[in-house]
Amino acid sequence: MEDDAPVIYGLEFQARALTAQTAETDAIRFLVGTQSLKFDNQIHIIDFDDENNMINKSVLLHDAGEIWHISGSPADKAVLTTCYNKTSESRVLTCAAVWRMPPEWESGSHESPDDSSNNPQTLELLCHLDNTAHGSVAWWKQGHRDIRLCERTEGGKWGLVVDVWCTELVADGHYLISEKGGKFLSSQRDSGKTKATNVLWEPMGDGKRVISLAENHVLLWDLQESSSKATISSSATLEGKGQLKFTTGKWSPHHNSTQLATANDTAIRGWDLRSMSQIYCIENAHGQLVRDLDFNPNKQYYLASCGDDCKVKFWDVRHISEPVKSLEEHSHWVWSVRYNHSHDQLLLTGSSDSRVILSNMVSISSEPFGHLVDDDDLSDNEENQQEDKGKEPLQDSIIATYEEHEDSVYAVEWSAADPWLFASLSYDGRLVINRVPRALKYRILL
Repeated sequence: MEDDAPVIYGLEFQARALTAQTAETDAIRFLVGTQSLKFDNQIHIIDFDDENNMINKSVLLHDAGEIWHISGSPADKAVLTTCYNKTSESRVLTCAAVWRMPPEWESGSHESPDDSSNNPQTLELLCHLDNTAHGSVAWWKQGHRDIRLCERTEGGKWGLVVDVWCTELVADGHYLISEKGGKFLSSQRDSGKTKATNVLWEPMGDGKRVISLAENHVLLWDLQESSSKATISSSATLEGKGQLKFTTGKWSPHHNSTQLATANDTAIRGWDLRSMSQIYCIENAHGQLVRDLDFNPNKQYYLASCGDDCKVKFWDVRHISEPVKSLEEHSHWVWSVRYNHSHDQLLLTGSSDSRVILSNMVSISSEPFGHLVDDDDLSDNEENQQEDKGKEPLQDSIIATYEEHEDSVYAVEWSAADPWLFASLSYDGRLVINRVPRALKYRILL
């Protein structure tokens, strides 16, 4: 049973941002964001034709800056977010924004015109999630107080300022009247600008809530008016010694989407989004920096992590003293880890060793004894085989190692439309589309 050959697509610029178009469940589609300092950056829409084993591509202009992170709305396939860097007045600004594709591109009905790369259309900016980078203001309530987050120059120095205003009279102090008629309580300067490095959509949500991770802040945003306006509904701050900074995060699809996992340095933390408080902390989860996280879609307490110690670890967040399992198959930093959305024993990892590894972690999956079949559907012969098969769990194994890349693999993603197909992206701009081996696919299904 011969497997299809991998399909390779080359971008002309370097790239590290990849996402599946989450809301598109009919067509196999990925979005790739480029990183160029000299030229206008782009988002490549990659449509994969499964029948003919070929790629159709379209290009949209992202002239705001080099893209470090990209994510698609779970509800509207035309809407996406990017985190990007841009240079302004000799400063590098890190920003986050919500965008909409042009109408003719969002449907996937276009014929991939030959001149799309030479004359790409521009994304429509819906709103920014990084208010300080654009001089705008974000307000949110805290009791009787209004917290105002804005950028301002004080004493010749630029920085982020948090102003606290009160709508009631208080007993002491001197106040300034705000434009809203409130009373000025205090002003607190931050040492630098808040930089959004990750934007996370609410899993299986209606596309109206996102979280941005900005340095040591978790900001929960409500998107309104067709995503054209964003307001902060709640926030949390990572407290501790030194300059703490989130490296990545993942919004849990379980518990009614009320939990978030974040990584900073070597630690993994869990957050309750209702109270914006920390609920667990795995100190020294990895020997070096934690690079990525992913929740098991079928087991609500299970989380995978990877990092610069070359390891992939699996955690039960109810028992965090030690990992449930640990893998060390890569020879350099592991940048990306992804559970298969349907079959959680299948796990992808991508690393700076330029390899992509597909693992079958069946012993800690939701079906450790294999595919569960209704007894009524089995013949006598099949029942005997099922009994023999069901005596002990199947063994974990490395299914395949993919070596089509020649540079660091920064991202791996499963297709939202086909659970047996995935893409990987290396820094040199090479996108590779591969499939789960047919033999394993049929063994899982049958």
